[in-house]
Amino acid sequence: MKLNLVSCDAQRPDKRAIAKFIAEISTNMNESLANELTEILLEGDVVDIEIADKNTGSALRTLRKLDIDYEIVE
Repeated sequence: MKLNLVSCDAQRPDKRAIAKFIAEISTNMNESLANELTEILLEGDVVDIEIADKNTGSALRTLRKLDIDYEIVE
């Protein structure tokens, strides 16, 4: 499943938690790239990630917990 991470509405976003989540849930993603994508997201740009179908439910719950707005692409 492909997701567009649109924005983070948290007052004080936890960069480490967001980067860790992106690295763990995304397919073919290392920690360095996850950190870069987190910075891009927090600057206000859309980030495109792909997650394994088996992780969809937990991924969407975590996105809501981190106050990240997303769009389902596929």
